[in-house]
Amino acid sequence: MTTSIGNESRNEFYAYELGAAAHKLVTVVRPVHPGQQVLVSVDSAGDSRVAHATAAAAHAQGAEVAVVTYPTQSEPCMMPPAALAKAALGADIWFDFAVSYQLYSPAFHEAISNDCIYVTLTGMDVDMMVRTIGRVKQEPLDRMAVRFYELSQEASTIRVTNPAGTDLLMTVDKAGDPIFADPPTVGFPQMLGGQSWPQVYRESFQGTLVFDGAIWPPQEIGILRNPVALTVVDGYVTSFDGGSEAAVYERYLRSFNHDKALLMDHACYGFNPGVSRTTGRILEDERVFGCTQFGIGATAFGSPIHSDGVVLDSSIWLDDVQVADRGRYLHPELVQFCREMEVPGY
Repeated sequence: MTTSIGNESRNEFYAYELGAAAHKLVTVVRPVHPGQQVLVSVDSAGDSRVAHATAAAAHAQGAEVAVVTYPTQSEPCMMPPAALAKAALGADIWFDFAVSYQLYSPAFHEAISNDCIYVTLTGMDVDMMVRTIGRVKQEPLDRMAVRFYELSQEASTIRVTNPAGTDLLMTVDKAGDPIFADPPTVGFPQMLGGQSWPQVYRESFQGTLVFDGAIWPPQEIGILRNPVALTVVDGYVTSFDGGSEAAVYERYLRSFNHDKALLMDHACYGFNPGVSRTTGRILEDERVFGCTQFGIGATAFGSPIHSDGVVLDSSIWLDDVQVADRGRYLHPELVQFCREMEVPGY
């Protein structure tokens, strides 16, 4: 079924499936326990149905729940209204469905430092929740994320190419990522399933990066009509090539007048079986099965913005071992996870 963003307007749409997906979210994906303080936030661009379904499911688990809605902000990562920021300080778990997400915002950092678990579900609507959570086999999906990380950390270099012209090399930081290496129990951001990421040195990114799936922010782009080619030298984007979208993207990143807004921040692998195409919702676009996704704008080093772009049909090498070819996984362990998830073609 193909739908347009926000046009599944009737409350009957996937009503039963939504209830099941929300229950799975609070019992399997991010378990909620009796007495926990649960905050659910959604901005005016988000889908309030998923917010209220999640709140109801958390309430049924015995949690104390509050839902906060507020006007959509012009950019993600901005400080939200004080009422939301203060509510987050009292939350054990924060489910965020806002389109202009709070990830990397001052409120996010304060909540994390106060031991909150921030679950980023930016822009999720009913259709997306059913496809990416409700209908996905979560256990093999989670195991694939961990194993993909481990395989990457065992390598020294990672190379990514794709038919649109990406040819990017990066160096693995052997220190690893605590999210995978020593998972915390409180005070961390939790992402939607179907993504894994190596720990790499930001300044090690070298080559050509071509986004051909989606870019967000800025809001003016979303799904790409034409590829946007970036030249990356020592981790920094130095030039932009392509049509009008490339020009918009360059103006956007340079408008912040901050060098770290042009610094590569991370590389990720996308493999959620519920995502077969881009939709303009970056949370699922960066989990298109067989894609890679790259973040630009190192907020940890002061960048005032963070933007994500999607590379479709990715081929991946860990050192000299090719583990994916144009979006299809080759490594036997990854293939086995795909079979357990009943991914078509495996």
